[in-house]
This record gives sequence, structure tokens and C-alpha cells, in this order.
Amino acid sequence: MTTRRRHTTAALAAVLIAATAGCQAQQAPPAHAPQSGLPAAPAPSAPPGFTLVASGDVLPHTSVIERANFDAGGHGYDFRPMFAAVMPVVSGADLAICHMETVGADGHYTGYPTFKSPPQVAVGLAATGYDACSTASNHSLDDGAAGIRRTLDAFDQVGLLHAGSARTADEANSVTMMRAGDAKVAHLAYTYDTNGVPLPMGQPWAVNLIDPVRIISDARAARKAGADVVVVSLHWGTEWQDAPNEQQLRLSKELTASVTNGRPDIDLILGTHAHVPQAYEKVNGTWVIYGMGDQVAGEMYNYKGVLDPRGNESTIGRFTFAPPAHRGGRWEVTKAEFIPQAYDLDAGRVVNLNAALDQGAGVGGVRDRIRDVVLSRGAAQDGLVMGQ
Repeated sequence: MTTRRRHTTAALAAVLIAATAGCQAQQAPPAHAPQSGLPAAPAPSAPPGFTLVASGDVLPHTSVIERANFDAGGHGYDFRPMFAAVMPVVSGADLAICHMETVGADGHYTGYPTFKSPPQVAVGLAATGYDACSTASNHSLDDGAAGIRRTLDAFDQVGLLHAGSARTADEANSVTMMRAGDAKVAHLAYTYDTNGVPLPMGQPWAVNLIDPVRIISDARAARKAGADVVVVSLHWGTEWQDAPNEQQLRLSKELTASVTNGRPDIDLILGTHAHVPQAYEKVNGTWVIYGMGDQVAGEMYNYKGVLDPRGNESTIGRFTFAPPAHRGGRWEVTKAEFIPQAYDLDAGRVVNLNAALDQGAGVGGVRDRIRDVVLSRGAAQDGLVMGQ
């Protein structure tokens, strides 16, 4: 089991005070006075809840890599300025999860169609405040097993946890577990495919592929390992399609319907891959983000070969979890939010659209389009709101 504590919480020591009070037999206490003469002991406080944020695909095209090189003064690569505008949202959460779609390379970096990214991406993500990334995608094998190893090595060096791809069988069979307040949060990740690239010889565990039976089994194993909350990242859907496809709808229903001893096996589903923002929806009482869109990407051309600005639009999901009302119960989402964002191609920066509304009417138009898509399946009726 891999564990990381986002915030260290000191254990609370219970202090018991014993007191005795003398009482004269010939003088009864007033009827309204407590018989012990002491105030009632305060009720034990409930464990605190936590906030979790998640964001979409980090997809460094050649232009993104060149921008990071420019930001490093032409020497190396610095991705930290790229994420600076969303750092308050990310670092302000108790737990933050990203999606790294591409793999690390060793000196020769490329964008589409075979992505090989500088390891300094991991430095930028960690500096922004992310705790973990899903790494299962259709590009996970763009540089074979070596690319997976370089990616996860780079994450390890900066303290970023990861789920979805693995260097060894033992790593593949481990549970990525994180601490958020008093809760243990497990993170699982899977992809629909690896662009037809076969899994490395003798390494069938290198990338997790979507299989509902396996996902449910893994979620139950995570629960047995002590997870209070189980988060599943899924790389799925149809590219350039705002609406979830049939597989997304079917799989979301199947996964959220899985229950053990009256408790759902999965508490949150985070979707990536479609390149455009997709809807949020509460399915069987569990929040599902069908697609968060691309947080970072270069110029994106849709299937018609047309430059499509939606490929640089995305959302951050933010969920506030409260502890269960009774032992063994579910940690419930008490507040669900989405934050619209975009990647500014000219500036090479992720933009929080709500914070940038003073930059012109065009920003508001993009924000509103994202809002309409996110709410297109009735999430507002279930309490989803737009956050800052």
C-alpha cells in the first residue's frame, strides 16, 4: 500500500477529570442544580471533513514544451508558471488529483502523435499543489515500458503519487492511498485502450485497462485495505463529443450500483480523454464527472481538421466530503462544485475563467458555454454549483 499524508493532523488526547463533591445529608441541593455540581461533559466532536479537487488531461504538445523551455530561460523546462493561476484552487484543497496523459522521455521530447514529455512536468504539478495523478491513458505506452518507468520515477522524485500504470507487478497490485484530514482516500485509475499498442511482453500489469469486474474488485480491495473514500479515474469517452457516450453511461451506472454491506464501493468517478468538457452527474447517489477536458494542451484540431478552442477548455471538480453519521457509513459529498478554466495558447498559461472575467466578454462566453455543458444532465438539481 502506498500512503501519503497531505496534512499531518496531530492526535487528540482525551483528558478525563475525576471529581467528587461532598454533600451534607441535612441540606438537599436546589432542584434545578446538577446533582454532581459539575457542568455536563461536552459531546465528542466529529472528525473533520475534507475537500478534494481534480483536473483534466495534461497533454504537452510541442508548443507546450517550447513554452516551458522559454519559461526556463532557454535552459531546461519550467512548467510552474503554466499552472500559477490555478495554484490557489489546487493547493487550497486537502487533496488534489491531476491526470498525466503522456509519458516521460530522456532528452528527446515530442508532441503529437507520440508524446514524450520532459520530466520537469512533474515538478510543475507538485509545485502547484497536486498530490497524485492518474497515469492510465491511451498514450501510456507511447515510449513503451521505459516511458512508464521514467514517468513514475519523475513523480517519485517530487513526491507525487500515481495510479494506473506500474513498473512492477507488486506496484500494480498495491493500493495508492492518501490521507485527507481524518480520511484515507484510495485512488484507482484505468484507460479504455493504449492506442492499439500491446502491453509489454511479460508485463500485462503495466497499464490498467477498463474492466468493470476488475474495477469493482479493486475498489473492494481498497476498502479492505482501510480506504474511507474510493476515487476512480477513467480515461474514456468519445473525443470531441460534449455528451457522454453509451459506454460512459453504462459503466457509470454499473460501477456506482456496486454496493458491499449497504455501502457503495466507489465514492467518486473522474473522467478524462474526450479533450472537451463534459457533464457532471449524480448516478445512484455518486458523483460522476464524465470528462474534465484538457487542462494543458497545444492547438487542438477536431476530427474535421478544424482548430477547435474546446480542446483548450476544461473544469476543475471540487468536492467537500463529510464524515459518516455512524461507524462504517459512507463519507458523503456535502458540496459539489466545478470551476471553469482554459489554456491560453498565446500566453502558455492555465486560466481560471471566473478570476479572469475582467479580461473581456469573450472570457464570460467561454465560461458560460462550459457551464451549460457541465449542467446539461441535471447536476444543478442535485446541488452542483460553479465555484471560484
